[in-house]
Amino acid sequence: MVPVEPQPPRPHGPRTAAELVAALRRLRAWSGLTLRDLEARAATAGNVLPRSTAAAMLNRATLPRRELVVAFVGACGLDASEVAEWTAAHEALAAGTRDPTAAVGMPATIAPAEPEVEDTAAPAGTASERPDGAAPAGTAGERPELAAPAHHRPVPAMLPPGIGDFTGRDGEASAVLSRLTADASRPHDGPALAAISGMGGVGKSVLAVHVAHRAASAFPDGQLWVNLRGADTSALPAAEVLARFLRAFGVPDRVISADPAERAAQYRSLLAGRRVLVVLDNAASAEQIRPLLPGAASCAVLVTSRNRLTDLEGAYRLDLGVFGGEEGIRLLGRIAADGRVGTEPSTAAEIVRLCGDLPLAIRIAGARLAARPALGLEHLAAALGDERRRLDRLTMGDLAVRTSLAFSYRALDAGAQRLFRLLGLFAASDLPDWLPAVVLEASQEEAEAHVEALVDAQLLKVTANGAAGCRYRFHDLVRVFAAERAEAEDSPRDRDQALRHGLGGWLAVAERMAADIPGPCYARIAGPAPRPPIAGWAGWGVDPEEWFDAELAALLSAVRQACRLRLDDLAFDLAGCLEKYFDLRGMYADWAALNTEVMEVCRSSGNLLGEAVMLRGLIDVSTWIDQDSGGSAMARQHADASRLLEMFTALGHLPGRSDASVMCAWSLTAEGAHAQAVGMAEQARELAQKSAHVGGEARARLALAVATFEQGQFDIAVAHTRAALERARVLGNARWEATALQFAGIGLREMGDLATSHEMLDRSLAISRHYRDTYTEVLTLLALARLHLRRGDPAARSTAELALALSREYRMGHHLAEALQVLGEIEFAAGNRDRAITLLEESVRRWRQRGWYSLQAAALVSLGHAYTGVDPAAARRAFAEADAISGQSISAAKASTMNVP
Repeated sequence: MVPVEPQPPRPHGPRTAAELVAALRRLRAWSGLTLRDLEARAATAGNVLPRSTAAAMLNRATLPRRELVVAFVGACGLDASEVAEWTAAHEALAAGTRDPTAAVGMPATIAPAEPEVEDTAAPAGTASERPDGAAPAGTAGERPELAAPAHHRPVPAMLPPGIGDFTGRDGEASAVLSRLTADASRPHDGPALAAISGMGGVGKSVLAVHVAHRAASAFPDGQLWVNLRGADTSALPAAEVLARFLRAFGVPDRVISADPAERAAQYRSLLAGRRVLVVLDNAASAEQIRPLLPGAASCAVLVTSRNRLTDLEGAYRLDLGVFGGEEGIRLLGRIAADGRVGTEPSTAAEIVRLCGDLPLAIRIAGARLAARPALGLEHLAAALGDERRRLDRLTMGDLAVRTSLAFSYRALDAGAQRLFRLLGLFAASDLPDWLPAVVLEASQEEAEAHVEALVDAQLLKVTANGAAGCRYRFHDLVRVFAAERAEAEDSPRDRDQALRHGLGGWLAVAERMAADIPGPCYARIAGPAPRPPIAGWAGWGVDPEEWFDAELAALLSAVRQACRLRLDDLAFDLAGCLEKYFDLRGMYADWAALNTEVMEVCRSSGNLLGEAVMLRGLIDVSTWIDQDSGGSAMARQHADASRLLEMFTALGHLPGRSDASVMCAWSLTAEGAHAQAVGMAEQARELAQKSAHVGGEARARLALAVATFEQGQFDIAVAHTRAALERARVLGNARWEATALQFAGIGLREMGDLATSHEMLDRSLAISRHYRDTYTEVLTLLALARLHLRRGDPAARSTAELALALSREYRMGHHLAEALQVLGEIEFAAGNRDRAITLLEESVRRWRQRGWYSLQAAALVSLGHAYTGVDPAAARRAFAEADAISGQSISAAKASTMNVP
């Protein structure tokens, strides 16, 4: 282990850029900080220090920019005087370095003397005037061939042909053009420099050529262009490019120096005083570019690269993205050129979407349409819809998306290539920042280095750093290509292991976050799916609700991918972690759909535990939320809960049996079988106690409270609610505490203690609203509306109306029936008989669908009273139906007004 220096390392007057960078590396080791830490600390101090930039700075021997050094050493923890010492060392190098790789540029070097040739130019150092009045072409001591007058030297025009169907990019083109031309006549330190970066196929070269042609008139002394082949494995050496450029100006080969540094000096001497545009297309790195930069401020340089070139000093940077809005459709139409795109706009939009809005892919799709005039757009859209063959269809002549992406892929080292392939296996649209380390089974720092290589190569995008942490995103076509490479290069075993580790990572994080989400007091039932360690992740301290909000799309994708791969243990465990969050956010349709899908996978795989866990959640959501399935909701619950109890009994799972027994107790109470309901609830409580299932005890106590309340035993019911409240507080589950307070308030209301009832209901409402728990909120509003009605408080109407509106919006079938009933009773008490009858008729219809007999009977009694005096026959029918349902006296039915959770 390397000992850590007690004091921070000092620069000690480095003689070269490489020595300064080595000192910066020692400083980072002393600080013990990761690149992520440094980025965050720099941001706190108001500085910008991207991780990829810091990594590039520490891994190269060129002189970094001054502002990077200041941000870096400050983030390492140095004080102002120490930062000043490092800055002074940097400035000394920048002012006097003779290191030819230094980022600040090289001093002009004159080529050594060679055999003389006839000199037809003005003597060195004299004012040889040019026709356009520009400064003399030569400099003191330069070769005679380099000092020839401008009218004797060729004016290169090396730009490729303009793009006839260039589309969109108006804002980007104007910004780059302005950078290149606006200051061409103003003296400044160096050439105007613009760098366009972006993924392969995004249209960097097309934009550069378009802008270069628009700018050409501002550079009458020539336009140079070269493809540096930076995306290929055989990138052009700068010395070879310099020779090409010198030849373009008519410099004989015998005069061009063999020494790369001297050749660069010849090039800069030649361009001194001239107005020349240099286009460096497809650059690999800033290191490849630096020798090609003119020294003259009268020149301009336009660079394109798949890498961001963040270490290219003084450049205006444009990170080019895919097309947006209608640009892609316009390009498709211009290339197809026969009107088909205009007549089928929706299909054209789908083709562009399947192309990922990538200009190269859209260009190929348009070429396919142009080559096949009889080909319908829907046929091409269908062909592109097959993801496994999409890249095959995006090939036309010498244009191919796959080939373009392959260039970037081949430029990566082996570790970055492997990470690229493995991340491409995951279906999620964006990926969490802990995933690379998990799939590589590597440290966070090692994985980050590979991620930064992918980001720099524009194969991976970094998205917002929110509650779920930093996110990574593939372009759709890049992800398809990555999955292809994984299929071709990785064994089935390696791919399966990476998927299990990655999906298991989501499970490990979700399980830990779900523990702090307040919600249903189910037993947490976990399967045997592996949970890899998520070491060193910065997101453990985030708010669990905010984490689920940010991670939801990726979690749903992970569950469904586990289903497709028949990884049933992973699927049910992950889906189980989402249940409390779904309940908290009122996402009942999503909850039902996901549990149904996972339950079918578990059933077909013979996974009884997973099937039971999914059925448990599905029973709750389908019972209390309208699912348009017909029949009696409580009768369905009885049948499903009985089946669930059998499943958990077969598994010998005591907490699961407790949860199922509570559900059976609810349905028995709804059917009026109160003694059986009490027995089942007592069974649930005993099972929960034996298995230390505190949430099960709370649930069983509430089931006992409802069953005894229905029998008019209000004091016993309130005692059970108080016991449930105590267990909820032990559990630390605030939302279940709100539920217990709510039921205690209802019981106390029926006992006549209206003040304490109001206090408990208000506390319940405050908790519900804090957690945005609409279901519990509505139930409390209904209880408060009844309390206000009993007191004659006019707030009863507005409270009931709010409960009714929320019930309809969130399809809460049970609450909606109750809200209609309460509001109908309020309207009847106010003398609005017709309005009351309308509301109560709908309430009765909905109670018939619910199948809770005592509550249905109570609504019928209220309806009978509303009809009395206006339609005696209808009133008699309502009272008779209430008697038939309850088997009790009308007064007993009328008293049964307690709700359910």
